[in-house]
Parts: sequence; structure tokens; C-alpha cells
Amino acid sequence: MISIVKDASSKGIPVRASGNGHMWYDTMCSDDPNTVIVKTDAVNSISDLTLSDGKGSVVIESGVTFPQLYITSIIIGAEWLHQRGASIGYTLVNWNITIAGAIAMGAHRSSLREESQVETYCKVGQLVHIEKDQTNDTWLAATTSLGLLGIIARVKLEVVADFKVYANQVTLSESEVLNGDIYSQISPYVTANYWWWPGLKKFHLRTYGAVPTITPGNAFQSTFSVTELEGNLALSLLNGGQNLSAPNFVTEATFFALWSAPNFHDKKTDLPLLIWPVVGYVYNVLIGGLYPNQKPEWDYDLHGLTFEIAVPVTEANRLLNRIRELFDEAAADGMPVTSTYRSGINIKFGRPFDSFLGQTTQRQGNGTAD
Repeated sequence: MISIVKDASSKGIPVRASGNGHMWYDTMCSDDPNTVIVKTDAVNSISDLTLSDGKGSVVIESGVTFPQLYITSIIIGAEWLHQRGASIGYTLVNWNITIAGAIAMGAHRSSLREESQVETYCKVGQLVHIEKDQTNDTWLAATTSLGLLGIIARVKLEVVADFKVYANQVTLSESEVLNGDIYSQISPYVTANYWWWPGLKKFHLRTYGAVPTITPGNAFQSTFSVTELEGNLALSLLNGGQNLSAPNFVTEATFFALWSAPNFHDKKTDLPLLIWPVVGYVYNVLIGGLYPNQKPEWDYDLHGLTFEIAVPVTEANRLLNRIRELFDEAAADGMPVTSTYRSGINIKFGRPFDSFLGQTTQRQGNGTAD
């Protein structure tokens, strides 16, 4: 990677890093067609795990992803830590992104109560070591560099002893959220999501919290796993609503019903879990992966468009009510808005992080990165 960056820099050619991908599409693009795209997913070793009294650290290379993968016979990602009794806590992104990629974009996830463990990071063509220092602008920029400062090569992350969490979900009316105390609804939990179904004027509120490790349960989440039948059916429903509104209301109602039940299987038996709440190890519940013998939805040409913004929770009610006004205006103009599977409206509120663009807050300890 160093030699690639040196060569490109000497020729004035832009460089862009691409791990596995926090994206729906399997392409990387640039305004400059000469851009050198460096794919890092095969640079994926894990080493130097330490864990004592429930805390420790681990060193990972830039291509390590969150889920369990098998590349050159090395088990990598959160499953590697799980097998060794460790965890990176409440950190969460799409399960296909590299951890270095998550760091470069300041993601994910914090909540109003808990911060993410991923908040850790070069001169051109040189390997530069940076120690965590919240007063250092280079450190602060590197943690949310979006790849502009170079390719993250190695990271030393904080780890904690592995633990279990529950996931629970309730259905709320739109008025309960838009006119309710949103802070009180989500602040008791280590992390929480709202899923908005505007055609039905309902919300799903998904919440998570820690439970004793002895609590029974082996829940494993898959947001994206679908069978061939499900993928083709979903594609037909979504395509049917491209030019007419009515099919989209049918689709929204269908997907709302599907998402009202847990999108979890038992990891040991692969049987679906049907009743909330569910319990499992933190990585399996928060991130999960693919169910056996199923494919991710994009393999069936199901693609979603995502719009993400950061909003203070104190402005949440005003923002959501304004969005509802716009929805109503669109409906009056004959273009009602509905929400469909993975093209929906997912709302999170997190803690601030002392960086330029970050989404998490500073932690104790001495994280380091190369």
C-alpha cells in the first residue's frame, strides 16, 4: 500500500481506498478517471489481543470486517473476538464494511447512553503512527478523514469482555413519536432505532440493552438475508410501484408486517425467532450477518437509497413534524410517500464525539493507530 501511494503521489494521481464496502453497489467511483483504487479487504490479519479484568486491546489491519469471514484460512472480524471471549462493544455498522472504513467515516454506533468503541486512524507514502490525543487536530481529523488523509493500515482498538444483549421492538403510532418525549423514549437504552412507516403513520422502535451473559438465547440478526423466492417477490412489488402509488401502499403494509416480527434466527439451529425480545451475544444481535443458504438482497438486484443527517435530539420533534407536513403536501399533490424494506426512514440519535465530523464520544484509555 505504501509503494502504491508513493508511486501515485509522484505522478500526481489521486488515490482512494476501498475495503469491502459501506454501500449497496459493488463499484467505487471517482471524478478523476485516473484515480488508483486500493482494495484493502485482503489485508486482514488480527494480532496482539490482550484481555484482563474485562478490558484490553487488539491490533487489526485495514481490511478486517465486522462479521466472520474466511480468507487465506484466517478467521477475522468480530467472530474472531467472540471465540476468544472479547468484543468491540456496541460498535455497529453494516456488516459488510471494514472496521478501518468505519473509523474513517466516524461510524457507528453511539447512542444517547453509550459510545462506540470505533473512534480510532499519514505524510504521503509514509507510514505515520498517531497516538490518541483529543487535543491534537491531526488525530481528530484522522478519526473522520473519509479517506482524505490516506489509507488506514493498522489500528489498535479497545476491546471488552464479550457479553449478551437483548433486542426488543414495539409499534408506536405516529403521534406518539412526533408529539412525544423522544428523549425519554430512547435514552434508557444502550442504543435505539426508529423505523418510520409514513403511509401507515406508524413507527417501529427497536431498543437494545445488556443482560447477564448467563441469560439463555443465541439470537443472530440478518437485516439483508433473503431467499430467492423472497428476493424475486420483493423486486416485483418494488418495481410495481415505480409509476403508481397504490402498489407502494401494499408493499409498505407487507414489509411492515414482516418487520413487526424479529428479523433474527437462533444461531445454533437457524430456526426463526418469532417473539420479542430476543437475546444473544452483542455482535450477533447488533450486527449478525447472512443466514445459512441465503444471499444478501442486492444479489437479487434489490438496492436502496439512503439519506443520512445528524440532528440534535432537542430538535427531533420539530424536524419530524416538518417532515410529516412535507409528506402531507406530497400526498395532496398526488404523490404520497411510503416506506419500504431497506429504502425506509431509519432514525438514530447519538452522542457527540470530539472530532470534526464524528458521531461518537471520547473514551478512556490510549487507543493507537498507524
